[in-house]
Amino acid sequence: MKKIFGWLHLWLGIASGIVVLIVAGTGSLLVFEDELEHAFMSSFFYVEVPANTARQPLDNLTAYVQRENPKYKLGNITVEPEADRSVVYLLRKGKAKTSKNQLYVAVNPYTGQIIESIPGNKRFFTVVLDLHRFLCMGETGKLITGISCSIFVIMILTGLILWWPKRKNRKQRLRIKWDASFKRLNWDLHAVSGFYIHIVLLVIGLTGVAWSFKWVNNLIYLALDGNTKQYKVPPPESLPVKNSGIAYLDKIVATTNEQLPYEGTITIRFADNDSLSLATSKENRTRHANVNDFLYFQAGTAKLVQVRLYDNDSKANIARKWMYALHRGSIYGIPTKIISLIAALVAFSLPISGFLIWMGRKKKKKTAAKVNVVKAKVLPLDKHSDASVQYQ
Repeated sequence: MKKIFGWLHLWLGIASGIVVLIVAGTGSLLVFEDELEHAFMSSFFYVEVPANTARQPLDNLTAYVQRENPKYKLGNITVEPEADRSVVYLLRKGKAKTSKNQLYVAVNPYTGQIIESIPGNKRFFTVVLDLHRFLCMGETGKLITGISCSIFVIMILTGLILWWPKRKNRKQRLRIKWDASFKRLNWDLHAVSGFYIHIVLLVIGLTGVAWSFKWVNNLIYLALDGNTKQYKVPPPESLPVKNSGIAYLDKIVATTNEQLPYEGTITIRFADNDSLSLATSKENRTRHANVNDFLYFQAGTAKLVQVRLYDNDSKANIARKWMYALHRGSIYGIPTKIISLIAALVAFSLPISGFLIWMGRKKKKKTAAKVNVVKAKVLPLDKHSDASVQYQ
């Protein structure tokens, strides 16, 4: 059985190795996406807080952004609770929600000036995410990454079976011998590090499969909600009121903070259809990652239309939010992100170390074949023998 699993582990690894390298490499960057982006693009996200200067009304900022970008429509407005943070707009052009049609605009809430505008297809982490999920190949790439992710899950299980030691070899299989030869060290890095992180890799792999295939999501909804219907809650209908004279966006932020009195990022989402209400989410930082409560408002008046709380959502929807946070490693903040980063780096190394193990075995077989040829020798003719040549 181990020979069968070894053959399966080898050829599945060869088949999916390049994709695993790409997905694991980009995944290791995405783990600390927010931290890295804020560090390297601090001027986009942070502003100086001037003394004795109030923030300008959000409605005024929004009107200015729209005037400066007439070809784009409002998508999202992100308002952070910290005083030194810029207001970030996501604008869209056309019906297709692709990165080419997106524009990120950061605005200083005190001066009202646009700090910087970045096209979606030139934002570094947008490209990284596209490569991670779609290999920059759209739905075809999504299918390839989904299949490779499924193969990776099988490889984790077969690798665990191949690693499983006999009692006398247990200590050897649980530690890396750093002073060993390169061949032994490479095997230890592949097998031992893979064993210690295999549970985390299995969670990342399984959640990745769930995001890749609709039939897996159907099973989740069937198991938790009793049906396969993936219900995406649409904003309730609410016709906008134009020229109301109300600073309704500021009122939305104020009402959201009153209704949800915890600290967190507020995101105002504008619907594609003007007959729908504005969806406003607030991230609950007092709980685990990806916990958001939703409020719906009438555009123009900020009249509260509906409340949708995280705790009242369906079991399957809550499970999917958990899965997303688990996949990214953000479930409990920095500690789980560090674990996820280590797992992603190990996953990135596995195809490389596995390839080196395979090449070493191929080289060993060739060397053994040459040695057997060299050992063959012609014996002197035995006058009593009918054979003129004998080989040892």
